[in-house]
Amino acid sequence: MAHKAGTDRLAGQLRDRLTLSQRAVESEIERFAYLPQVLGEDARVLGLLADPSDMRVQEVNAYLANVARHSQADVVYLIDPTGLTLAASNWNLPSSFVGHNYGFRPYFTDAVELGRGDYYAVGVTTGVPGYFLSSRIDGPDGILGVAVVKVDMSPLERVWAEAGEMTGVADGAGIVFLSGVPNWRYRPLFTLKDVDRDRIETERRYDGNDVFGRVPLVSALDASGLTHMTEDGSPRLAMSTVLVDPKGWRLFSALPSAPVRDEARLVAGVVGLLTLVCLLLGLYSYQRRQLTRWKLEQNGVLERRVSERTSALAREVEERKRTEEELRQTQDSLIHAAKLAALGRMSAAIVHEVSQPLSALDNTLAAAGLHAGNHAHDKTAASITAGRDLLKRMQRTIKSLRTFSSRAKALPNEPIAIGQSVAEALEIVMSQAREKRVSLSFDNEAPSAMASVNAVRIEQVFINLLLNAIDATASMGNSQITILLRKAGRRALVEFRDAGPGIPEEIADQITEPFFTTKATGEGLGLGLSISRAILEDYDGTLSFSSAPGGGTCAIVSLPLARQPAQREPAE
Repeated sequence: MAHKAGTDRLAGQLRDRLTLSQRAVESEIERFAYLPQVLGEDARVLGLLADPSDMRVQEVNAYLANVARHSQADVVYLIDPTGLTLAASNWNLPSSFVGHNYGFRPYFTDAVELGRGDYYAVGVTTGVPGYFLSSRIDGPDGILGVAVVKVDMSPLERVWAEAGEMTGVADGAGIVFLSGVPNWRYRPLFTLKDVDRDRIETERRYDGNDVFGRVPLVSALDASGLTHMTEDGSPRLAMSTVLVDPKGWRLFSALPSAPVRDEARLVAGVVGLLTLVCLLLGLYSYQRRQLTRWKLEQNGVLERRVSERTSALAREVEERKRTEEELRQTQDSLIHAAKLAALGRMSAAIVHEVSQPLSALDNTLAAAGLHAGNHAHDKTAASITAGRDLLKRMQRTIKSLRTFSSRAKALPNEPIAIGQSVAEALEIVMSQAREKRVSLSFDNEAPSAMASVNAVRIEQVFINLLLNAIDATASMGNSQITILLRKAGRRALVEFRDAGPGIPEEIADQITEPFFTTKATGEGLGLGLSISRAILEDYDGTLSFSSAPGGGTCAIVSLPLARQPAQREPAE
C-alpha cells in the first residue's frame, strides 16, 4: 500500500511536469507561427521571387536579417519553387543558406502542397538543430516560393537542465530530439519501426547523429501511461503524452522511483516493529493497566486523526496557492499573447509607418548634400533639421511599440494621467488607422483626471478598444472615431465611439467571453475584450458597451479617480 501511494504521488508530479512542459513547448512555437506568412506579404520579397536580381537579393537579405534580429528567430530565408534558397538572414556568414537546395525537406514539400509546413531536424548546412516553420507564397500565376523560419528550441533544454528535470520531446517516429538530459538527445524512446527508419534516413532528419545505433530508453510504452525504466542501474518511473500541435510529438518525463521503494520498505519495517512492541506491552500490562491502556489508545486515535486532518489541510492550502499562482501566470501569458496578436494585426501598417520616414529621410539627406555642395548653408541647416525630425518620429514609433510589446511587471499602482495613457495608445495605433483611412479625434474634457493603475496594463485596454473600433469603422467605409475623456462624480469615463455596424443583440452578452470573436479564423484570438475586462476589474474599473449616436458602438471604460494630495494653506 505504501509503495502504491508513493507511485501515485510520483505519477501526480509527472502529470504536473508534463502539463507545464507542454505549455512551454507550445508557447515557444506559437511565438513564431505568424512570421512566415507575414514575410510573404512584403513587397520586396514578392519582387525578388517574381524577378530575381542581385540588387533585389541584397535588399531582401538585409530585410530578412533585420526581421531575424527583431523576432529573435535563428534563421529566416526564402526558397524558390525548385527548392533553391534565394535569400537568407545569414547570407553574410560561412553557414549561409543562400544557394543551397532544400527541396527534399518535408517543410518545403508540405508548404508547396498544403500551404504551410512544420518540421524539426538537424540543419544539413549548419549542423544546428531547429524547428522549421514554412508558408507558401502565391502569385497571380501560381506559386512564387516558400518563406521559412528556423526556431532555436535549445532554451527549453537549458531550462530543463538547470531545473534538474528529466524531460524530453520525441518526434512521431520516437526519436528524442529535445531534452535536458544530454544522454537522451538523439536516442530512440522505444524500438523504431522499419518504415520510420527509412523515412528518417531519406529526409536526413538527424544528419551526423547515430540515432539508430543507440539503445532505446524503454522497450515499449505501457498503455496505462506509466512506464518503468532503468538507466545506469537506477529505477525510474516515466510518463508520456502526445502533443496536439505540433502533431505527433510526444512529451516524455521521468522521476527516480528508488525513494518510493526505500520508503515502502522503511514503512513496512517500522510498522512491523511497532506491532511487536505493542503486542509485548499489551501482554505485560493487560491485567494491571487495562483501563489506562484503553484511554491511551483512544488519545492516540484522536491525535492521529487530528494530525492527518492537519496534514490534509496543509496540502489543500499548498495546492490552492500553487493553483492560484498558475492561474496568475496563465493570465499574464494570455495578456502578453493578446498584445503580440495586436502587434501582428498592425504589422503591415507598422512597416509602412517606418518606411515612409525612411524614404523621406533619404531624400532630405540627398538635398542636404546638394545644398552643402552649393554652399547654401541656410538650406543645408533646414534639411538637416527636417531629417532629425524624421528620425525623432521613427524613434517615438519604435519606443511606443517596444514599451507596449514588453511584459508588464507586477509594479505597485501609481497615479497616472489618464489622458496621457490615451495619447500613448493613439500613438501606437495611428499607423493602423492611417492604413485603413480612419481618422482619430481625442476630446480631453478632463486633462487633470488621474487614476491609480499600472500604465502599461491600462494602455493595453485602450489599444484593444481602439483596434476593434478601427476594424469596425473601416468595414463600413466610414472614417471617423471619437475618443472622449470626462469625469462623472468620483470616476473618470473614457468613451470610444466608432461608426461601425454595432453589436448584434444576440451576441451582446458573449463579446467579453474568452476566445469569442466575430473575425475570420486567424485574424483574432478572441482574448482582447476578455483580458481588458480582467485588467479593469483589478483596478475596480468596468467596461460597458452601448449604441453610439448616429449608429455604431460606444465602448465606455470607467475608472475610479485617484485621490489628489491635500493643498496646504499658505503661512501668514
